Amino acid sequence: MEALPAVLGLPLVWLLWQRFPWTRLAAWAMALHAVVLLVGAHYTYAETPLGFWLQDAFDFSRNHYDRIGHIAQGFFPALLAREVLSRETPLRGGWLAFLATCFCLAFSALYELIEWWAALALGAGADAFLATQGDPWDTQWDMFLALCGAVLAQLILTPTHNRQLAALRAARY
Repeated sequence: MEALPAVLGLPLVWLLWQRFPWTRLAAWAMALHAVVLLVGAHYTYAETPLGFWLQDAFDFSRNHYDRIGHIAQGFFPALLAREVLSRETPLRGGWLAFLATCFCLAFSALYELIEWWAALALGAGADAFLATQGDPWDTQWDMFLALCGAVLAQLILTPTHNRQLAALRAARY
């Protein structure tokens, strides 16, 4: 389940590339997000070596790889949403950033609902998938970190993204 966006998304991007080529920044965002997802899926988010290293290095009470995953869940999709909205709508500036952020929050909330449904369906068997590790506020943290990732991506990468979008528009016309 954790690998599904990468396993389905990357082949879809490849198939549609001729019709909708992405900027280099968006392509890197997809690749890096796929790595985060696939590592989490391979080990389960609560058992990743990077998370254990962070736990030991910073004396955390838990493996925080799932926190990294939720920052990534906002950071990388924000660039993708921003690119689609920028290319397919007349949105610019604050509205573009706001709606890209809203997309990330909606996606994060949907993922939390899927986790809730998995917990209802699987009962105790859902613990490895959920990676809550006993944190009663895990769902809220997950959505908050996705919000932080979405805002951070746009604050840091908007100038670079705008240049690449302009170059892509110039090359296509």
